[in-house]
Amino acid sequence: MDKPHAPATDRNREPILDVLRERFADRRQVLEIGSGSGQHAVYFAAALPWLRWQASDVAVNLPGIRLWLDEADLPNTPAPVDVDMRSPWPEISFDAVFSANTLHIMGWPEVQQLFAELGRRMPLGGLFTVYGPFNYGGQFTSDSNARFDASLRAGNPASGLRDFEEVNALAAGAGLMLLEDRAMPANNRCITWQRSAAQRG
Repeated sequence: MDKPHAPATDRNREPILDVLRERFADRRQVLEIGSGSGQHAVYFAAALPWLRWQASDVAVNLPGIRLWLDEADLPNTPAPVDVDMRSPWPEISFDAVFSANTLHIMGWPEVQQLFAELGRRMPLGGLFTVYGPFNYGGQFTSDSNARFDASLRAGNPASGLRDFEEVNALAAGAGLMLLEDRAMPANNRCITWQRSAAQRG
């Protein structure tokens, strides 16, 4: 098979890297949720060599990710692992989690499960940085985001842009405190939370 390629990844990787260089400067083990093609994993692991970058995705996407990792042959990218919000996670150690363009692909129950797992597994002080488009106050921030949301829902009614306030409430319930909500190019955001307390409930 040919390596998968997501053009958007080439466009957004530099702005995201600027955030990760700052936020993950003192991290050691990063779990990437929804690694997709594997392009981000290779690029960020090469640029941030002090990190052990653990790629993950649902099983069907792992072969494509392996192609990128095998070609790059980096010392800090172990084999990708199967992490599915609908199944128990494997045992993974991490002090930071990164995810790009996933929350609007997942159904809302899967987004809830993601934060529940982070509430159970992330150590105190751990960071979660997520990149992608969000709504605020139930409103789209641009016409392009509204069109993107419509196209997502046409393909899968369970998907769609998430409201920042609802996601932030999930994070708070999991013991994650908002550190930063940074504006990014093309009407995207890069949001970072830190684990500061035990999960509620």
